[in-house]
Amino acid sequence: MPFADRLNNVETSAIRELFKLLGKPGIISFAGGFPDSALFDVEGIREAVNAALTEEAGGALQYGATEGYQPLREQLAAFMASKGNSGVGANDLIVTTGSQQALDLLGKTLISPGDKVIVEGPTFLATIQCFRLYGAELITVPVDGDGTKTDALEQLIQQHKPKFVYLIPTFGNPSGALMSLERRKAVLQMAVKHDTLIVEDDPYGDLYFGEAPPPSLLALSAQVPGSRERLVHCGSLSKVLSPGLRVGWMVGPADLLAKATMCKQFSDAHTSTFAQATAAQYLKAGRMPATLAKVRQVYAERATTMGNALRRELGDAIEFVQPQGGLFVWARLTGAGGKVKDGGELAKRAIEKGVAFVPGAPFYASNPDAATLRLSFATVGLEKIEEGAGRLAQAF
Repeated sequence: MPFADRLNNVETSAIRELFKLLGKPGIISFAGGFPDSALFDVEGIREAVNAALTEEAGGALQYGATEGYQPLREQLAAFMASKGNSGVGANDLIVTTGSQQALDLLGKTLISPGDKVIVEGPTFLATIQCFRLYGAELITVPVDGDGTKTDALEQLIQQHKPKFVYLIPTFGNPSGALMSLERRKAVLQMAVKHDTLIVEDDPYGDLYFGEAPPPSLLALSAQVPGSRERLVHCGSLSKVLSPGLRVGWMVGPADLLAKATMCKQFSDAHTSTFAQATAAQYLKAGRMPATLAKVRQVYAERATTMGNALRRELGDAIEFVQPQGGLFVWARLTGAGGKVKDGGELAKRAIEKGVAFVPGAPFYASNPDAATLRLSFATVGLEKIEEGAGRLAQAF
């Protein structure tokens, strides 16, 4: 079959191959990147469905506008305003089929073969695959516990003059890192200084433990004149309400949103109006704050349990920054005491001991760190987290 040349730039995820091994009975899996389905507000979503079919059945079941169902756009604008994103109106965003589609639309509208795009190392695996599909040359900027290293980022911007910079500032997948307020302001300032487009992907920002994280780049853009015009913000209800609804959104400059809407029209005509009407009714009902409070408490407890268990069971063989939010622990094997230092090798041994995680190397667009690994605490109960950490220790 003569497939398109662009497919030569991507390959099947190594992580997907690992998941084929998870059918083994009794596996404790820290590998998934999903929210816990047991925490979904099923009753609230059921009420939202009924309200959509009672109050707006015609709109919910009919074709809709490509840029999004207007009642949902209004609810999303209000939801964002409640988090300090002033000045974002319903017409300043388009609804996407999950934030994943927003990334695809950015690829379609902005990337020509050979264009340079800066991403974090590590970053969301699907981003690497998506941008490479459109022919991007990916440049990696390093990340530490305070997020993107902005000094390195500015040097890379000056050197490569990228088409855009893609960042996950708040509890990113896989790093879990939280970019400091100082660095957030620095990113916005360099966007203006170097006339560079910044893409902020923010699917995890509401999943914080304890105090709220610094404001999003979008919220902070009001303090940095000229930065709003050089900023795209992608949001999602997948991690906080339901991935199955496939509701995300994108805020950006008007000309970019117009081009993205055109490309979306070619792709899926519009995101499911039924899903959008359901999401709109859910947000309108005011249940989101209570839902977020519940999931934050559960994930925080699991994150603490996992951190303590890893430190107790693995000691100096592993190092990590305790996550302050999100769904993941991003760790690095130290090789202390001659123990295994390769994440891929440990993953194979761990499966044999009945526990799974994702090795970190695939999350790098370049210069992968083979000693890294990602563990998700989101879908595993406290006892299983403890037991899984013990099994992991046996794999060494």
